[in-house]
Amino acid sequence: MPDTAPTWDAPTEDELAALDALGVKGEWELQGRTLKLTNLDKVLFPPGADGEPVTKRDLIRYHACVAPAMLPYLAGRAVNSNRFPQGVDHPGFWHKSVPSHAPDWITTWRYPDARPDDTAQTYIVPDSPATLAWLANYGAVELNPWNSRTATWREPAWAYIDLDPGTETDFEDIVVLARLHKVVLDTLEVQAGAKVTGKRGIQIWVPIGPGHTFEQTRGWVESISRAVGKFVPEMVSWAWAKRERGGKARLDFTQNAVNKTLVGPFSARPAAGAPVSVPILWEELDDPDLAPDRWTIRTVLDRLAEVGDPLRDLVDVDQDLPEI
Repeated sequence: MPDTAPTWDAPTEDELAALDALGVKGEWELQGRTLKLTNLDKVLFPPGADGEPVTKRDLIRYHACVAPAMLPYLAGRAVNSNRFPQGVDHPGFWHKSVPSHAPDWITTWRYPDARPDDTAQTYIVPDSPATLAWLANYGAVELNPWNSRTATWREPAWAYIDLDPGTETDFEDIVVLARLHKVVLDTLEVQAGAKVTGKRGIQIWVPIGPGHTFEQTRGWVESISRAVGKFVPEMVSWAWAKRERGGKARLDFTQNAVNKTLVGPFSARPAAGAPVSVPILWEELDDPDLAPDRWTIRTVLDRLAEVGDPLRDLVDVDQDLPEI
């Protein structure tokens, strides 16, 4: 990781106190930016295990506080937002283009290959805690960054291994598949990190240096996953349609494409209690208490203070993909 990698500050206690003091709407000053916040007491997530619903104010606070950990995966990248302005109990929708009412201080990027009839031409590039707070106010529950950076958008920065559970697949099966992938990666002497998705699965992110193509990463991940699949054919289906998989897991190498995204580290997911996608230590695969939705926006900051981010040191690692 370059020594010049940017860092970000969390909000101050005074800034958080000012957020708490607002009524249902008002203006909030965060690190020199003025945010016009609305419907702050609106419930976005129904109660989880702690019995407490999660409001928009809670999500805004979380986005601001987790920004130093989340932004290394978002800054310099276009982001697709999964918005639930009425709460996750109501239908949400994917939003890619910059809305007309976005403040002028938000960084944006026009996709050079956008067709004239594409609904998304220009994307938000989150690069500050204030932008993350604004997105939360906008009902952006889930943030999915592009793999590539805007400056080198044709080149992936990660090779994604997405362990997609089936209807008859439990989390223990996904853990087994993650362990098998780790064995292969270790054999190849490849650095990689894992994270739980906040829903049912596990993703493995492999950092790669400049000069690779998405065709290369997709083929490389497919080779690894098909090798793993041969060890446990009873657990894996390669069928594209879920209805054809017989409830088995799918090792989805197709996410390695310029226009595909995965949920970003530390992003919330649209489910009760506001679970979060969290990077894990490899040895945590042996933890009997590990679950894909173990951490929420109310508990993940304590985990960060205790464990840190195991994936962080892999950001921008200049790694070649070895031949298989």
